[in-house]
Amino acid sequence: MPVAANVRLGRDVTIFHPELVNLYGCQIGDGTRIGAFVEVQANAVIGRRCKISSHSFICEGVEIEDEVFIGHGVMFTNDLYPRAVNELGQAQGPGDWTLAPTRVMRGASIGSNATILAGITIGTSALVGAGAVVTSDVAPHTIVAGVPARFRREDSELALVETSGA
Repeated sequence: MPVAANVRLGRDVTIFHPELVNLYGCQIGDGTRIGAFVEVQANAVIGRRCKISSHSFICEGVEIEDEVFIGHGVMFTNDLYPRAVNELGQAQGPGDWTLAPTRVMRGASIGSNATILAGITIGTSALVGAGAVVTSDVAPHTIVAGVPARFRREDSELALVETSGA
């Protein structure tokens, strides 16, 4: 069941290979395109006119606003202190961890193989370089890259994305 019945798909969503994705309990906005081998978990929200490239993982608690680009193999996390078992040695259940929401704001771009740690906000029209590990918030209209991702520069050209309309 690659696209579960409880997925809320907007108009004109394109899933290039519906048999090769795993979408459940999530919301996908109008005109968004989703590549092969993408997983979008329950309670994740993807806005309108986004591009989610192949092999990306968007977990519960991630909100992606409109017109965001997600490159190939981008990984999001949602737990700051992940563990396999609780204090009693039992497999963790829903009450044994704390969801740390992550937000990617309008017009941002995240390069291939970037990892976004839990609880991060990536600002409007920001650019995250390929392979970056984002460990702290990214300001709007800035470029970050590296491991860990560091500020590289502000770029007024990035602000042009905002004028594309709603």
